[in-house]
Amino acid sequence: MKKYEIMYVLKANLDDETRNVLIGKLHEYLTIDGTIESIDEWGVRDLAYEIQDEKKGYYVVVTVSASSSKGINEFDRVVKINNNVLRHGIFVL
Repeated sequence: MKKYEIMYVLKANLDDETRNVLIGKLHEYLTIDGTIESIDEWGVRDLAYEIQDEKKGYYVVVTVSASSSKGINEFDRVVKINNNVLRHGIFVL
């Protein structure tokens, strides 16, 4: 099994309910063929530079163990087209 660390930044102006639903849906993709080992929500922080006219973002870091990259690839595809996700990064540990 490979271990991945995934960091993504959501728009800071999302209300708590909308943000929690979005995080839950995104994490469902990560559990297609793996397990989430840890979730670390950093909360709202200043961005180093403006992204889509946003100055702040809600940071989430997830550690995942996966037997294949199917769920990781689907997560990557979905966050690229979701307007509420400002940036993301997927790293193999």
